[in-house]
Amino acid sequence: MNSLLATHYDRIYAICRRLAGNDADAADASQEALMAIVKGIHRFDGRASFKTWSYRVATNAALDELRRRKRRPTPAMADIEVPSTAPSIDSEIANRLAIDDALPQIPEEFQAPVVLRDLLGMDYAEIAATLELPAGTVRSRIARGRRHLAKILEDPGNQTDPEKRQ
Repeated sequence: MNSLLATHYDRIYAICRRLAGNDADAADASQEALMAIVKGIHRFDGRASFKTWSYRVATNAALDELRRRKRRPTPAMADIEVPSTAPSIDSEIANRLAIDDALPQIPEEFQAPVVLRDLLGMDYAEIAATLELPAGTVRSRIARGRRHLAKILEDPGNQTDPEKRQ
C-alpha cells in the first residue's frame, strides 16, 4: 500500500495544490485524500483504474478543503506592504500565480474540470471517470470554466459572469 500511495502522491498533491490554491491547504487536502484512500480501499471495485479512483478522492478532498476554508475567518491583509525593491518575477511564475488567484473566483463546478485538463493534462475520458460525469458535461464545464478564467485574467477587477453578458 505504501508504494502504491508513494507512486501517486505527486499527482494527488498537484491536484490538491491547484484546487486549494495554496500549499498549506493542499497539504491538508492531500493528507485527507491519502487517509480516505487507505480507509476506502475496500470500496475500490476496479471499474476504473486506481489512478482515476485516487484522483477522484483527491479532488473531493481538495473541494472539501475549499468548503472548510470558506467557513474560516481570514485575517486582514490591508496593512501588508510589498517593498518596491522586490525582485521581478519571471512571467511564467507570474502567470501561474495569476491563475492560482483566479481559480477560486470561478464557480466551483468548473474548477476541478479545468484544473484536471489544463493544469494536470488529463484527457476528457479520465476527467469524466474521475468526476463521475458524462464526457459532454466535462467538455462543457471546461469550456465555461475557461471563459470565466479568461475574463478574470483579462480584467481582474471585473468578476462578473461572462455568460450573462450581452
